[in-house]
Amino acid sequence: MRLEEFTIGDVFKTKPYKLTKEDIMRFAGEFDPQYMHLDEEKANQGRFNGIIASGIHTLAISFKLWVEEGKYGEDVIAGTKLNNIRFIKPVYPNNELHVIVEVIDKKVIKNETGILTVLLSTFNDNEEKVFEGELSALVKQ
Repeated sequence: MRLEEFTIGDVFKTKPYKLTKEDIMRFAGEFDPQYMHLDEEKANQGRFNGIIASGIHTLAISFKLWVEEGKYGEDVIAGTKLNNIRFIKPVYPNNELHVIVEVIDKKVIKNETGILTVLLSTFNDNEEKVFEGELSALVKQ
């Protein structure tokens, strides 16, 4: 969709994504090698009572689910910024995540392009919000 096709207040819901312990450990092993993501014994004794997903992993899944909705299509040029990122609740193995995406701003800029800003709100299978962040992208007008 081009910038002009989005309206502030538009809301979209993504498909679900089930996160496994293996997914969590694989991602963390490469990008966030901390005990709460990798060491089950130590994680069981910690604050979260088990392995949890990296916040960066949750952000990446949220972005993936939004992109896979296909709303940008070929009209997206590039991401421009992330703001107000909040990791609200831990994400555990076998949580099923989905994202509610709300268009919160759009601005026309030069060269037939604009900036579209959406609020990504990610929920687990208990409808608890686990992540929230604003994503801005350069899109064709």
